[in-house]
Parts: sequence; structure tokens; C-alpha cells
Amino acid sequence: MKRFCENAIQAKGIMDDAVRFVVDHQLKDRKTWKLYIEVFTSRVDSADERWRGEYFGKQMRGACYAYMYTQDEELYDILTWATEEILKTQDAYGRISTYAVDNEFCGWDMWCRKYVLTGLQHYYRICKDEGLKEKIVAACCKHLDYIADQIGTGKIEITSTSMWWGAVNSCTILEPTVELYKMTGCEKYLDFARYIISTGGSSDCNLIELALDGSLMPYQYPVTKAYEMMSFYEGLIAYYEVTKEQKYLDAARRFLDAVAQSDITIIGCAGCTHELFDNSAVMQTEYSEQIMQETCVTVTWIRIMARMYLLTGDAKYYDWIEQAGYNALYGSLNTEQCMQRELTSGVYLPAKTFDSYSPLYMNSRGRGIGGFLTFENGEYGGCCVAIGACGVSLMPLLAVVCDENSIYVNQQFSGTVTVKDQQGKDVLLDFENQAPLQDCCSITVQAECDLNIRIRKPGWCKEMLVNGSAVSDAPYYDAAGHYKAGEKIVFEWKRTLKTQQINGKIAFTYGELVLAADSAKTEKDIALPVHVSENPAYKVLKPEKGELVRIECQTDDGALLLTDYQSCGKNWTQENNVISVWLNM
Repeated sequence: MKRFCENAIQAKGIMDDAVRFVVDHQLKDRKTWKLYIEVFTSRVDSADERWRGEYFGKQMRGACYAYMYTQDEELYDILTWATEEILKTQDAYGRISTYAVDNEFCGWDMWCRKYVLTGLQHYYRICKDEGLKEKIVAACCKHLDYIADQIGTGKIEITSTSMWWGAVNSCTILEPTVELYKMTGCEKYLDFARYIISTGGSSDCNLIELALDGSLMPYQYPVTKAYEMMSFYEGLIAYYEVTKEQKYLDAARRFLDAVAQSDITIIGCAGCTHELFDNSAVMQTEYSEQIMQETCVTVTWIRIMARMYLLTGDAKYYDWIEQAGYNALYGSLNTEQCMQRELTSGVYLPAKTFDSYSPLYMNSRGRGIGGFLTFENGEYGGCCVAIGACGVSLMPLLAVVCDENSIYVNQQFSGTVTVKDQQGKDVLLDFENQAPLQDCCSITVQAECDLNIRIRKPGWCKEMLVNGSAVSDAPYYDAAGHYKAGEKIVFEWKRTLKTQQINGKIAFTYGELVLAADSAKTEKDIALPVHVSENPAYKVLKPEKGELVRIECQTDDGALLLTDYQSCGKNWTQENNVISVWLNM
């Protein structure tokens, strides 16, 4: 099983820039943390049965991954303070909840309690204080004990604890339940996990049996809420990790393969109808007045792919991470700090770090704030804002991973990685990639070591060269051997402009990047039909602000300017901000 090279990766470029942008503009803001914590004492969610209680755990999880990458001690101090403050909100029953006792187990109460466990468990992994770690375990146990005492066979059924989506949101507590079993070895938590699994994850259908049967695609299930469904299947993977019961890994694997086939779009997200599975692989070319391609779905897809990749080693999961990360995820970053539009009222509100929805055809960013709710002081929060840090922090952590005797290089970047070789010695690897998306990257071993360096060949890459020689189509090139100080491995990923066509529309990709037309970057009408050959001539231009690539493609109608999707439409409060991945043919 692979693992993060924790505390060991320092990258330059977009992976590093994204994490530090979120750390500086969001994760170090104590005022926001305080708002996220206060709702656990005011019980404000009881009044409208909403989900303010999710924000703390979502943000804590992402912030802990950010710390694992950055080793920023100021951030660690803030996370420690926030953890100590949330622990103070635990009531006499053991509950850490934004719902009152006389109005609990309804709405999004269980979902929010799930995120309390998730946030505390992720902080536990980075915590340096043994006393605080003991308090966290004790608090998590009291928190879950109360839930398990109230919910189960012959008690309140978990599938009746929410009116939303057959209570699949409530059933996602499966994953942190299993994690608490891993932390404590206490059998009653595994028993509670078995009970949740016995329900099938929803009152509307048995999600496990549907996935195993395979006759329906996920958008055809009785419940289609993408984010919550994926979170339940992540719980099945966690359960497999403990029990090795193959059925549950098979269910998750088949579900994810089906989602990839029917619902993952060209930018690596799902849901062209709000946040629902809807056969987005086909629907993605259509204009929609609705919100689409939610950032919460992007991050959850990356999370579950990361878990499957680390567990199975199957490189296709990393291909899907890369697709989502470099396109949908990085595109959602509000790097220009534009004000954000509240969906219902249309009012623009102060900037947050993430946009919630990503357009694919002739539309603009900044169309709504996902999971929008206000606090008692008038400020607001959103689900995508809270979850986004998790996605951007996982990207550098997954760029290079390791196991007992190998490192796996998944990305080209500049920076350093420190790993232990097979003799237990620290070895510094120096990565050099002269410019973003330059085909060539080198790895220099700075001290003598004995380890395998395995270099990924991306699914989009037709030709990879290692030290000048073409390598096979295997997902990893295995550069095994004993390395002397100063020895270098040079690998090249050959990127070319490719086209995809569906429903009378055409899209362009360049390596891992999806390209788009941006009305703010050209004087041409991007809605006009494009007449282009299957392999058009093109030239790569110098990227401008925020861009990773800028390409001039030759068409029968003249030059077509295309840039990486993640850089397009970022000034959404200005006029002329329409962008489109899919172009009319």
C-alpha cells in the first residue's frame, strides 16, 4: 500500500501556489474558525435544519493536509487552538452538534456530526501533543457512543435521520466510524459500521447491491446526489481496509468505474444538473441556466480516487486525480478575489477562496455560492469554500508517494523530495522542470542510495522518454537500481494538441490540461462555429498572467486562441467573461 511522503515534498509552481493561496487567504483566518465553532454552542442549525456544522470538519481536514505539506507552524498553532475550542463545545451527553437535543437526528445533523469526527481525526494525525491526542480520542468516542446508543436496529434507523436523499448523507458517517475503530480497536465501532452497511446506505435503495449488480449507471439510481454517494462508498473502502471483505471494495470499484464512464466530464467533475449525477459525460456539451460541476464533487472525487490509488496502486486513479485537479479544481480557485454571487438573491458578497460551479459551454464562473448559509453576525459560509483546501493540498502530497522500497513519481515539477532509502537513510531528490508543462523533467539523487524510482506514464501521454529512450506502455517505468550521488534521471512527457468531439461540439486538450476559449482574451466571437481538421496545426505561445499554456490553433476561419481552462473566466464580475470548453462545430 502506498503512502504520502509526509513532511518531505516542497514543490514550486501551481501545486505550491494553490496551497499557499488558500493557507494565507483562508486557513489562517481565526475569525472564520471562530464562526465555524460558535454554531456548536448556539445550536443554530436546529432552527432551519441546515448544515453549518459541516464547515468546521471540512476545513479542518483540508487544513491538516495543508500542514502536512507546508509544515507551517503558524498554521499548526491555529489548528491546535481551533481543535481545543471545538472540544469545549461537547455537551454532557457527549454530543458535538449544531442541533439541540430535542430536535436532533433530522435534517443534516448526522452529516455535520460525521464531519466533527472527520475533522478531529485528521487533526489527530498531525498532533504533537500526546495529552491533546488522548482528549481527542476520548471526545470522539463519547461523540460516537451517544450516536450508536440512539441509532441502530430496534432504535432510530439511520436511514430515517434525514429527509434528504434517503439519508445517504447520514450514512456517510460510516467512514469516520471505521477510522475510530482503527484508532481504538474498540469492536463496538466496527459493529456500528456493520449496521450502517446493512442498511445499504439509503432508504431509497441499496447502494452496495446496485453497484455490484451493475445493470444501472449511477445517474439511474433512485438517489443521485453525487457528493454524498461518493462519500458513502469511501466508507466502504475504509471498511474493506479493516476487514478485507472483498465485496465492499468491489462495490466501490464498480461504482467509481461507472461514474467515470457515465458522469465524469472533460474537466474531471460530475453533475451538469446542480450537484446530481445526470449522465454528465453526454450532457456536458449543452448550455444550461442551472448551476453545474460543483467544487465539492470535484474534491470528493479526488479524495476517493486518492484512497483507491494509495490502496490498489492502480495508476488510472491518479490519471483521474490529475484530470480533476489541473482543470476543475484549480479553475475553482478565486485567485482574483472577485466578489461572489449569492444564487437566490443575485447579491454579490465578499470574496472567498473558492468558486462553487464550473461552466463548460458558453457561460461564466461565479454564478453561485454552493451550500450558502449565513451566521448570526451576518457573515456567510459555503460548502465548497470549506472543502476546497482538501483538494489543493492533496495535489502536492500525491505528486510523489512511496512504499517500503520505492517512490512513485506522478508529476513533473520543480522542487525537492526527501525520502528514506532501503537502508533507512534520508535521501534528497532534486526535481527540475524548467517551466510549467515543459516536456522534460529531471530527478537528481543528491546522495548515494538504494531505492526504486518509478515514473508514471500518464494516460494522455502517447510517448514517454527516459534518459532519451522510449519506454513501454506500462503505467510506471521502473528505474530500479543503486544510485550514486549526482546520478540523474531525465524523463519526458510528449504533449500534443488533441481534439474530442461529441454532440456536434469540439474540445481541445494539451497533455493534462483542458483548453478553453475565453471571451476576455480574444476579440473573436467564441460562439461562432469552428471548422478544424482532426489534427490542426498550432503553435505554443508565451503564457500570460495565471496561464499554464497559451496556444494558437489554426482553423479554416483563422487563428483560434485557446488557454488552459483553469486560467479562464477568473474576473467574473467584469463584463465579457464568457468561457467555453466545448465549441460549436
